[in-house]
Amino acid sequence: MDSISISILVFFSLLCLSIASLIWLKIKGKIIPNGVIVVLGFMAMCVGSVFAFINYGEDYDAYKKLHWQTLTPSQIQPLVDQGYTVFVDVTADWCNICYANKVGVTHREKIVNALAADNIILMLGDWTEPNAVVEDYMRMQGRGGTPYNKVYGPGAPDGIILPTQLTMESVLQGLQKAKI
Repeated sequence: MDSISISILVFFSLLCLSIASLIWLKIKGKIIPNGVIVVLGFMAMCVGSVFAFINYGEDYDAYKKLHWQTLTPSQIQPLVDQGYTVFVDVTADWCNICYANKVGVTHREKIVNALAADNIILMLGDWTEPNAVVEDYMRMQGRGGTPYNKVYGPGAPDGIILPTQLTMESVLQGLQKAKI
């Protein structure tokens, strides 16, 4: 837990302790306005919600552990013959759909965990700048633009073309079909 989370947790605990103390004093006959207890209770709920939001969810930096190789089309078939699944991502920095695919799908923890499997090789074709290798590969695929994602594997030696706008389901299904 980082220092911000600890600070929030301490503040939340103090609020709860204050509420409990005020309720105890009210039971003992002290004049404590109900509004004070309600406001402190509301504050405790807000602080608790912030704490839950900060500490719940997936690891948004998980994608950094993926090891991408430069797209080398001549290596795809030999890797598939050895039993590997090859995930090809042709992308460009200026491509908005590519960015949406990264943020919404390929950088998500569930997909990162699937792509990080030992039998999966990741190949990235960066088409931000003109690139002869990427252009030749795309020409062979009969495609002229980004994003382009294809999964090769023992179950799909010719590859499975994924939709332009990726979904987590489409990537997982493509990986599963190619693996078989």
